[in-house]
Amino acid sequence: MAARIDLTLDCADAQLLAAFWRTALGYVDEPPPAPFATRAEWLAQFDLPEGDSEDDGAWLCDPDGIGPRLSILRVPEPKTVKNRLHIDVRVPGHGGPDERWARIRAESERLVRAGGSVLTEFDGHHVTMADPEGNEFCVAAAAP
Repeated sequence: MAARIDLTLDCADAQLLAAFWRTALGYVDEPPPAPFATRAEWLAQFDLPEGDSEDDGAWLCDPDGIGPRLSILRVPEPKTVKNRLHIDVRVPGHGGPDERWARIRAESERLVRAGGSVLTEFDGHHVTMADPEGNEFCVAAAAP
């Protein structure tokens, strides 16, 4: 059996990035682990440093249970270099190259409206983007 993975994204504003990635991926807030009714209850079991709060983290999941969980955690240090690992947002659908490229462009435009920015377009293939805190990701067509 293959291992499952979670992705963790460090950030300055967990709620800002959670809103962006919910929109980008169609993810939802992950419920707190059993037996806790809320994230605040779950976090209360940890000895969090003074000044840390529930808003310093967000946990997102694929509502269909297929994609990896995404943990978004506030850290004190800023992003300083290009990501060594990034997310590829795959746009579904079929058709020829022009149709796939039109879907990629439409998705990148949607994500710009959600707070992302276009870094580079590789015409006909993919768009490299950044989320609101500058974390790079790509928008490309799903595998046929």
